[in-house]
Amino acid sequence: MVLNLNFDEKSVSFTAKNRFILMHKTAEQYRKVILKCRSIFEKKGKDYGTAWRILRVSSLTDQLFIKAQRIRTIQETGVNKVGEDIEDEFVAIVNYCVMGLVQLELGTKAEEMDVEEAVERYDAKTKISFELMEKKNHDYGEAWRDMRISSLTDLIMMKILRTKQIEDNQGETLISEGIDANYLDMLNYAVFALIKFDEEK
Repeated sequence: MVLNLNFDEKSVSFTAKNRFILMHKTAEQYRKVILKCRSIFEKKGKDYGTAWRILRVSSLTDQLFIKAQRIRTIQETGVNKVGEDIEDEFVAIVNYCVMGLVQLELGTKAEEMDVEEAVERYDAKTKISFELMEKKNHDYGEAWRDMRISSLTDLIMMKILRTKQIEDNQGETLISEGIDANYLDMLNYAVFALIKFDEEK
């Protein structure tokens, strides 16, 4: 059997163009979700200050676990007794991940920082997460769009458990990525889930 390896140039260019358009759409949707999460982060900062600066990274990881576990429980049971939307929990995951990345960089301190500085650092961390998303999205070809939100929840949960294990090993890894890489992935999975919620509306 002889395989025909000739490509239709028009078909290939059409596919490439469609991929470019879709990736541009993803970038715009990503920015929209981050702006929403950033607004909540800033408003809570004005209401409560930046008391989260006293939290150790392991405590933020446990907060992420609580949020992801609640989402998963509601997805599995269909029962939401508290009444808070699970979309809000994905927003919280985004923001806790940013806090974790800041704490990894600056360390735990009892002194709070100005809300303005916290927002600047928020922008810096989400810029890194956006750039990482674009690189991975290019290589994986928008595969996340064919995933269920429940699968994104499971991936976040898996990353949390990995992070907890790394923390229990005092941050040491033999071959795996570090805590910061796991936080960035969790952040991006949560953004993808929020994009999917927006699209369903």
